[in-house]
Amino acid sequence: MTSTNIDDNSYLADFRTRLELPGIIDVHTHFMPDQVMRKVWAYFDSAGPLIGRSWPIAYREDEQVRLKTLRDFGVRAFTSLVYPHKPDMAAWLNEWTAEFAERTPECLHTATFYPEPHAASYVEAAIERGARIFKVHIQVGGFHPGNPLLDSVWGMIEDAQIPVVIHCGSGPAPGEYTGPEPIAALLQRFPRLQLVIAHMGTPEYSQFLDLTQAHDGVRLDTTMVWTDFSEADAPFPTTEYARLIDLGDRILFGSDFPNIPYSYGHSIQALERLELGDAWLRQVCYHNAARLFDIG
Repeated sequence: MTSTNIDDNSYLADFRTRLELPGIIDVHTHFMPDQVMRKVWAYFDSAGPLIGRSWPIAYREDEQVRLKTLRDFGVRAFTSLVYPHKPDMAAWLNEWTAEFAERTPECLHTATFYPEPHAASYVEAAIERGARIFKVHIQVGGFHPGNPLLDSVWGMIEDAQIPVVIHCGSGPAPGEYTGPEPIAALLQRFPRLQLVIAHMGTPEYSQFLDLTQAHDGVRLDTTMVWTDFSEADAPFPTTEYARLIDLGDRILFGSDFPNIPYSYGHSIQALERLELGDAWLRQVCYHNAARLFDIG
């Protein structure tokens, strides 16, 4: 089976049945205000400098169609990952994601932030409103995670023990502050942070596996990793497969839906092809996230 001939609905239904899963939990999906999503799609269409290759969006539909698509795939919980690329944007995005979560029961209430003087106030407001996960994009935001303007933000999030999905690896294109070193420095200052390293930290896979092993609160998401698309440019080292098993309780499934250039089912197929066993797949595709977010 290749990524081009999957019938997503039937394949994913069979996958859930075979593994006796109540559904799939996807910690890396994007729902944004319509005008923001369309700008993101336009950037992908242009193969902008942070992408550098053709990247056709597979699920370019209206919001309600995209929601139905995930539900039809058997996705029981997902996120609305947003990320600001400039000041005075995050608070507005947080207002939108809060309202989106209120009208979308399956969505884990998502929030974000940017290094700016008033970041602590809107992050505190998001936590009080019930945010269950934060998203940070070091590459797009172009900031060091240890920026002093974020000290109180990280402190609040650490105290609240709310997970943060953080795109901090240097793929698909390196940024000034990407890579494992800034994250290691952040964890020295805030060792109880619950970080979810997006895309397994591609392409610095081994270094981010090291950080995960060294810090109990660090996890990784599988977003795009092991797919045909990613393996062509940033193959995951087969020598690290044993560590995937060792860290099986701290790896979470993510897809990057809808901004993927292949079928959703291929994201799961790529995990199956690793042949790490059904127990590992059950943890990654459902139970680890269910435990982290207290989903029954």
